[in-house]
Amino acid sequence: MNLDYLWQGFAVALTWQNLIIGLVGCFIGTMVGALPAIGPINGIALLLPIAYTMGLPAESTMILLAAIYCGAEYGGRISSILLNVPGDAGAVMTAMDGYPMAKQGRAGEALALSGLSSFVGGILGTVGLAFFAPLLSGLAIGFGPAEYFVLMVFAFATLGSMVGSAPAKTLIGCVLGLMLATVGLDATSGAYRFTFNEPELGDGIEFVVLVIGLFSISEALIILEHQGRGMTVIRELGRMTARMSDIVKCAGATLRGSVIGFVVGVLPGTGASVSSAVSYTTEKRISDTEGTFGKGDVRGLAAPEAANNATACGAFVPMLTLGVPGSGTTAVMLGALMLYNIQPGPMLMVERPEIVGGLVASLFVGNFILLALNLPLVNIFARVLTVPNWLLVPGILVLSIVGVYSTHASVFSIYLMLAIGMAGWLLRKAGFDMAPIILGFVLGRVMEVNLRNALAISGGDVSILFESTISIVLWCLAALVAVLPIFLARRAKRRLNAAAAAASAAAQ
Repeated sequence: MNLDYLWQGFAVALTWQNLIIGLVGCFIGTMVGALPAIGPINGIALLLPIAYTMGLPAESTMILLAAIYCGAEYGGRISSILLNVPGDAGAVMTAMDGYPMAKQGRAGEALALSGLSSFVGGILGTVGLAFFAPLLSGLAIGFGPAEYFVLMVFAFATLGSMVGSAPAKTLIGCVLGLMLATVGLDATSGAYRFTFNEPELGDGIEFVVLVIGLFSISEALIILEHQGRGMTVIRELGRMTARMSDIVKCAGATLRGSVIGFVVGVLPGTGASVSSAVSYTTEKRISDTEGTFGKGDVRGLAAPEAANNATACGAFVPMLTLGVPGSGTTAVMLGALMLYNIQPGPMLMVERPEIVGGLVASLFVGNFILLALNLPLVNIFARVLTVPNWLLVPGILVLSIVGVYSTHASVFSIYLMLAIGMAGWLLRKAGFDMAPIILGFVLGRVMEVNLRNALAISGGDVSILFESTISIVLWCLAALVAVLPIFLARRAKRRLNAAAAAASAAAQ
């Protein structure tokens, strides 16, 4: 296997500029992750326009965003353990045993142990990324416009089947993203679409405006809406190192969680919330012989933490090799590459190996930085939880407005961002996730261009979408992931009805 790209990546990641960028990103990411409900997407959304306007090269920007992403996965455990409030969706399962440990006076031990598990998961996930990326990029030669279009269909089918408890709302979100991607000048016909005679919309909705509006502005409104909810922070951290007996006890859980997290992360449309839930329930079935899970069992803490960070690394595999985001956060990072006029996909590793290699190498370096930061500085990160909303919300709004204006120098972009933020807030109140909208927006233009190119090659014959082996396999996979959840849900319902009927018969 050719790993030359990785050695080239270490040459990029180990420059003093990129080491400082990685350190800053890890620190900011951990602080962002520690704030309940903020999460990595908001951190990246706020920092992306700043990095872009500073003129950082593409590889340095990706290193910064990746460091924020992984740092937020580390930081999400802090509020889960000390507040019983997950920093993001992936940290929900961490609270199951982390918070009981904190109530038992073992908060410091829980934080240290979760940091070690996160480190192992991150390193193993990065190793998997380093080896899987070249393998998948070998498929590049077989991808033409038709195959790219079918790949996008597969990505949307996967997302609709696997994300959240309401697949219909997920698909609606994808459609909204696709609709937003059509705003502006049609490159093929030269016609203006859905601009409502507004010249500022001629170039379409800018990615930075959309992502900051949907995530940061709507999040600020959500925080304001729930600011009356009180939270009690556990301030007595106790011992700040993990016991060797606990490390040995949860070694198996950490390794299993890492493998599960990486595999789930590679699947497009999933995320840390899925992997942490799968790893926790799997570990409970394997190890919970005494009924201690949910009461402060270190294995119930280690498994989801390792899975979270392995998933973050695994999510880069489809993004870097296929141009399909593995999570909502990588969807934002995919859009960041497009800001630099770089087309993610199978040819990225061939055309820009310094970007892929630099990002993978920075993940290795970043995990060591995060381990060094999180163990001694956990007291400082825990203080982030005391930031009042009256300071947090204006800070988010100021950074959002400055970021958008510095990128586009347009007052209209600020108004559009605020309008999108209001719409995002209403959608979130209605139970919609924002990640599918971003996915639809990012992939929508690529999907349209490849469909038109494929039809131009075939003279308008749609059979070109079904001719190659790759296309047929992707169509079959898309149909499978779309139909399988419906079949499983009906089978579960039949079993539930049968069990209820048997219980009723036994009662009679």
